[in-house]
Amino acid sequence: MKKALFEKAERLQDILVSFSTGGHPTDEEYAQLRKDLLAEPSVKDLLPDFVSRFRHLREFWPFIQGKFPTYRERRRYLWEEFVPLLDMLERSKHPPASSSVSDALTALDSDVVHEHWQRALARLLDEPDGAITSSRTLLESVLKHILDDEGIQYDNGADLPRLCGLTMDALQLSPGKQTERLFRQILGACVAIVEGVGALRNKLGDAHGMSKVQPKPDARHAELAVNLAGAVATFLVATWQRVEAGEASLPPDPPRS
Repeated sequence: MKKALFEKAERLQDILVSFSTGGHPTDEEYAQLRKDLLAEPSVKDLLPDFVSRFRHLREFWPFIQGKFPTYRERRRYLWEEFVPLLDMLERSKHPPASSSVSDALTALDSDVVHEHWQRALARLLDEPDGAITSSRTLLESVLKHILDDEGIQYDNGADLPRLCGLTMDALQLSPGKQTERLFRQILGACVAIVEGVGALRNKLGDAHGMSKVQPKPDARHAELAVNLAGAVATFLVATWQRVEAGEASLPPDPPRS
């Protein structure tokens, strides 16, 4: 039941984001989802106030248009407004740090990145192979977004390790270029996690057809992939923000005695 409600709430959020940023979702779908969610006592009080107020998208438009002039501001607002409801519906499935990861990823202002993270969370228990695939896709999307923002060229067919290497170089995080042993270890682990999630997706994800003898993942495998991908994605986004602000990507090496 909660899974179905989560999917409806997430779809309602997607419709409002699309409508607020130049898309053309159908008013009929919005109205039906709104009606279904308002009929659930456990959901009604956590729905954003504007959902209760506006029965149709044409009524919602003056509200969002007058509140925020840019698409970026509208996306962030709508994502944040739906967090309490989506967290409640998926609390039992969320990794411990899911809220902080969601907050960090909004800095990229990317519908694609946000969608892959939410999809990874939603599929954790019921579709672990899909959650693993979404975790890998999340990392790829974050890496490409940062590279695009930094103006760094890459082949469209570049694999995950290559994208990771380019991003680590761009953010001055390459393990081999660190003089402090601790940073080499930690950053090397980040690279290994990215490569490991990619390999896990190839072995246990749902991106490829499965044979009869191929092992199937369970929730613990999916939770591991989602937690690791979320942690690394958050670190990369936070570092990218520091670099954009003209700050050092890492603290200076401690003085030698």
